[in-house]
Amino acid sequence: MGRKQLDNEWDVIRRQGRVFLVVLVQLGLFLGSWCQGQVTAQQSESENKPGWMSEIEKVFVRSEECKQCHVRHYEEWKGAREQTPDLKTFGRVDAALLHGSSLESPVFRTVLGLWMQTNPAPEDQSRCLSCHVPAITIFPQYAELLTAHILAGQPSVEGIGCVSCHLIHTVDQTPKDPPTFRLKPGPLFYGPFANPEENLVHQAAQATVFREVAFCTACHFDKVKDVTQKELTGEILAGMVCQDCHMESSSGSSTSRRGAATRTIGRHWFRGVVGAGTMLRNRNLQAEWTPRLDIEVKRTGDELALDATVLVKIGSLPHSFPDGDPVLKQFFLTMTVKDGQGRVLAADSKQFGVPYDRILRGPIPDPFIKGGHTRKVPFALTLPAGSTPAFVEVVLTYALIPTPDAGLREKYLSTLRSDKEREEANRIIDDYTRPHLLTYRVRAL
Repeated sequence: MGRKQLDNEWDVIRRQGRVFLVVLVQLGLFLGSWCQGQVTAQQSESENKPGWMSEIEKVFVRSEECKQCHVRHYEEWKGAREQTPDLKTFGRVDAALLHGSSLESPVFRTVLGLWMQTNPAPEDQSRCLSCHVPAITIFPQYAELLTAHILAGQPSVEGIGCVSCHLIHTVDQTPKDPPTFRLKPGPLFYGPFANPEENLVHQAAQATVFREVAFCTACHFDKVKDVTQKELTGEILAGMVCQDCHMESSSGSSTSRRGAATRTIGRHWFRGVVGAGTMLRNRNLQAEWTPRLDIEVKRTGDELALDATVLVKIGSLPHSFPDGDPVLKQFFLTMTVKDGQGRVLAADSKQFGVPYDRILRGPIPDPFIKGGHTRKVPFALTLPAGSTPAFVEVVLTYALIPTPDAGLREKYLSTLRSDKEREEANRIIDDYTRPHLLTYRVRAL
């Protein structure tokens, strides 16, 4: 290669280097400007927040902050990672409800809107919100403000976020009332590990309540035999707690830091027991959890009278029935007597559950049936003269929320701002008040 050719190639390299340097400088200036813009935007957003929101978020840091180190749990909580198959398959909250949607859920907004038309007292509002946004237990003075934001479809603070659970350090338990969580605001976050990893972001400590059923029943109420029915046997799930099933275990790290400890961790999507995955792979669990019906029938001296008793039975799992929520769910037990040609001779239906004006007024109602027990429901039917009954049918159905009466429904719909909102509310009410089959039984007479 000649010297002249070599000098020309060096000139080309130098020119390319200068171009590359200019590009790097411009890129650096752009990134610096963009980052400054992001910081300014965040500062502006923070400055534009009302004081009460900022006050709450100083204690209850938003989960987006936790995502920086706990990306896996954040994405499970938010529904972005391997979203629970229950929601994918069913698309309904009776299958599973992500805790990350505790305030954004349109179902919750609709139920809250209906309930608010019954004029609950301020303490009842705080009691309702305490499970959907635990921050209210520390800031009860903001319950009405937050309720207004939720009903407007713009919840301004986070509901059940990372901090909401990891500031819980103990749970109060009394013989009559459901356990109640206790939050301890501060820089110390609690979890299940006896040897939490050290980090430069926050302090960590173990709280044994994270491996106790009381942690979950603090919001899901008295449904666990370990709390109130220790004498019941339950061989299938002996020694297990809610978290064993509803926080499916896997091997990994709670943080995304390189070299973090690998151990058994619980997933944070909180799969529901109705989910096909849990039910189908454990037939014993399905048999224990599913309610069963039996029928006792007797004829009185009057040939037109038929007295019957329906026995609703549930196995001795830790669950009582219904699972998840004994406050809103409604149950319907329907008995029908038919003749040999299938014609209906008599029918009656009984409903179990409280209406909107009784929700959270007084103690939490007992569940429809406690685990390991049998509930007897009497029926008395009058048959048509000259009829010959051949068999009796009993069907047990459920709805997720109470059916509002026409006046209450219209009163709530009138508070909404547009026909689109009213259309969505009507769809939710119709869908979630529609009964769904649980089980049935037929007996020949």
